[in-house]
Amino acid sequence: MPAGGPGSVRAAPHLLVIGGGVAGASVAYFAARAGARVTVIDAGRHAASRVPSALVNPVRGQAGQVEPGAVEGLRLTWALVDALREAGLTVPHGRVGVLRPVPDDRTRQKFERNLPPAWPHGWLEPEAFPVPLAPGWRHALWLPEGGWLDGAAFTAGLLAVSGAEVVQARARAWDARSVTLESGEVLRGDAAVWCGGAVGAAWAGAAGTHRAGTLLTLERPVTALPVSFGAYLAPAGVGGVLGATFEAPTPTWREPVLPLRSLTWLLGKAEALTDLGGATVTGRWSGTRLSGLTVGRTANGAWQLSGLGSKGFLLGPLLARHVAGDVLAALGV
Repeated sequence: MPAGGPGSVRAAPHLLVIGGGVAGASVAYFAARAGARVTVIDAGRHAASRVPSALVNPVRGQAGQVEPGAVEGLRLTWALVDALREAGLTVPHGRVGVLRPVPDDRTRQKFERNLPPAWPHGWLEPEAFPVPLAPGWRHALWLPEGGWLDGAAFTAGLLAVSGAEVVQARARAWDARSVTLESGEVLRGDAAVWCGGAVGAAWAGAAGTHRAGTLLTLERPVTALPVSFGAYLAPAGVGGVLGATFEAPTPTWREPVLPLRSLTWLLGKAEALTDLGGATVTGRWSGTRLSGLTVGRTANGAWQLSGLGSKGFLLGPLLARHVAGDVLAALGV
């Protein structure tokens, strides 16, 4: 009987996903759950998704901006952490809330203008701060549904549960149904989805804004829950972290470094948040985030999810679910 005729069993669609960071791993997860066969092509350079403690925080920056879909995205990320735990995988995390101190009434007003009224939150005065902060913080926004998670464990867990075949290689070119590897080998499927981050964008010559940052790992957490304004302090699976994305933006990716002046700036931001209490630095993680969000089908027929910036663990899974659904719908699934 001809394929596709009455009584035939249609083969599962085969998706080629380029990039194994949080975007690519999330696309693989949702596509596999919908019945697709997935191959992930990953060169292993997705440093931004390996952050040891990422904030899951819907209120961004020093103006308190809330991205569309942030609330839904946050709740989906926590649901995925639960799903991974049920599958027997551990993702170090703390659903402990996020504290956003603000220095004055004017900054509080900016935050208040951006906050969705129904989003759970509260404003605290200094005497009610749940963790000790340095003097001078006039108010603090309490976000009880926020928290932190281990980015590397979360990303690896999504890939593992997806059952995707992972090809460790660099993609040189791709179109709607194929990916050419640097070796010259061509992988073919029913659809291709590019989920390259900062490094992948540089290799592909794609436009975007690259922002490098550094996170110092600490032998213990300085605060019991994430505290963020300018920089952030948070617990981690082991010890704690101090981090920020602060280097000047560049049009292309560069190997991230930590200049002495940047280290001084970062430590100053930390001391402005709270007393560091003699915490010891145990290591450094540096990565580069790509901004310039692109979601959907591109001119060559391939699909794309990239440019998540600092919102990879807040919006990445949510947008990936939409992309995976759109790709499979276009294939008639």
